[in-house]
Amino acid sequence: MTKPENAGVVLIVDDVPENLSMLHDALDEAGYKVLVATNGESALARARQTLPDVILLDALMPGIDGFEVARRLKADFSTQHIPIVFMTGLTETEHVLAAFEAGSSDYVTKPIRPPEVLARIAAHLRTARQLQEALKASESIDDKTLVARLIALFRLTPREAEVLFWVIKGKTNRDIGEILSTSPRTVNKHLEHVFEKLGVETRTAAANMAMSRVGGPGG
Repeated sequence: MTKPENAGVVLIVDDVPENLSMLHDALDEAGYKVLVATNGESALARARQTLPDVILLDALMPGIDGFEVARRLKADFSTQHIPIVFMTGLTETEHVLAAFEAGSSDYVTKPIRPPEVLARIAAHLRTARQLQEALKASESIDDKTLVARLIALFRLTPREAEVLFWVIKGKTNRDIGEILSTSPRTVNKHLEHVFEKLGVETRTAAANMAMSRVGGPGG
């Protein structure tokens, strides 16, 4: 298959060879450039070296697990913008919450279904690129003005607008909690309200919508 000119780069992180092989073949066939890592340390090194467009990250691995990998990537200015999609068999609320607190944009459950993974990657790649364009277009807007616009545009409370502002800046729930002197769970509650008001389901989509409206006509 001929790869499209704007094919994205996807880093797959999993310690199970069968999973890596299946995902590599599916992504390669779909036109993506695929990179692989089999543990947390190599994942961090590859991500910082290559700056992939999307990272597919296994939650449970020996050594540095996926949650810690995500936290370190989001704490690094050079990689904090990269969407992370967790792959996990853990569907309990506490584990899903832990994934989002660590900076995940989305998650898929095992056994992995390649068509679902491809659809989610395409969506995150598209919104991430749109967000980068919107951020460049709005660089002249100062922080206080941006928060005020978010309040006015989406009828957010001041605290909800602050949370969304820091999501736009690529901060994790834990980071935002520290900045606003509150808990990650409280930040997550504010985000739920933000998602509802914006009519979106992920932090990447929320950031993208916010910046497109702020930078658009009448913004």
